Amino acid sequence: MADIQQTTNKQHRMLKISILRFNPQDPESVPHMQTYELEESDSMTLFIALNELRDTQDPTLQFDFVCRAGICGSCAMMINGKPGLACRTLTRDLPTEFTLAPLPAFELIGDLSVNTGKWMRNMSERMETWVHMKEEEVDLRKKEVPMDPQLAEDIYVLDRCVECGCCIAGCGTVRIRPDFVGGVGINKIARFRLDPRDTRNDADYYDIVGDESGVFGCMSLLACHDFCPKELPLKTQIAFIRRKMAEQGMRGYDKVLPTQKKAIPIKPARQ
Repeated sequence: MADIQQTTNKQHRMLKISILRFNPQDPESVPHMQTYELEESDSMTLFIALNELRDTQDPTLQFDFVCRAGICGSCAMMINGKPGLACRTLTRDLPTEFTLAPLPAFELIGDLSVNTGKWMRNMSERMETWVHMKEEEVDLRKKEVPMDPQLAEDIYVLDRCVECGCCIAGCGTVRIRPDFVGGVGINKIARFRLDPRDTRNDADYYDIVGDESGVFGCMSLLACHDFCPKELPLKTQIAFIRRKMAEQGMRGYDKVLPTQKKAIPIKPARQ
């Protein structure tokens, strides 16, 4: 009973949340910071706080969300100057006063909402991030060839990217080269290079990622690795792909010759 009474009498903090407001569709709108006050609740996430602000104080506030569980990547934003997911950020881990802003490098829709989908689609089409198979048509009646469990696990680890854009928002190279594919693009190359169903070799991948807008443009600041909410092994994959592309550039393997698809040690997927 004493514990229940202590919980009931617990004092919650009053949060001051400064949000960058701007609607590019409105010619009269100018970028400005707007501060809201909100009482913190137990186990409040930034996602919950933003929804409460929009429901009770300002229905014009724009931000994105879908899954609420760190799976869709829609609610990514700059939280006190660092990219992160609103649904996975507890307000208790933030100071009483903090700022929110949209992710840089992406087309702004309004306030905290950006068009990451447009950027990701352009990147995926440019990087050809799909399994390239020899068969023109897939026979769905054919029994699928079993995959080694460890190889399947390695592919799964890399395939957990939710395309939230946090790695792009934290990337210094993107600020210099807007055409840079970033950690998300290089990770996708690593994922398909590992897939035994993909018939491409390093000569094919070199045409896609073997330049300054690809893996050789990375300045190794590794903010992509630091801010990835899914904790993907981006620094390991960037180093690995850069080494393989350097070998391809120096030795000039032919496209018709297969190259060994060797996995590198990566940490297990987070449960």
